[in-house]
Amino acid sequence: MNFEIRFTPEAEETFQSIVAQLRTRWGNAYVKKFKFKVAASLKTLAVTPYLYAVAEEQTQVRKCVLHKNCSMLYRIYDHTVLIICFWDNRQDPLLLS
Repeated sequence: MNFEIRFTPEAEETFQSIVAQLRTRWGNAYVKKFKFKVAASLKTLAVTPYLYAVAEEQTQVRKCVLHKNCSMLYRIYDHTVLIICFWDNRQDPLLLS
């Protein structure tokens, strides 16, 4: 059984922000590769949401590394995977709280 994938408003906002940054720095071809990687990771999450490690024990937030500079943070609720945000790994992790 596949899990439903849902996005928080913050996830949508941070995704668009990262896409805009990638487009400015690296061009549309790189954006296309990034979007493909996100789509592939979402398909994997729908089938095996427990695959990626827990990044924050208390909240059970998990971290899917999309690229050395970008991760997707999510939580699992019953049969739903909630994408919390896309995170620039170069940022201070204390900013997540």
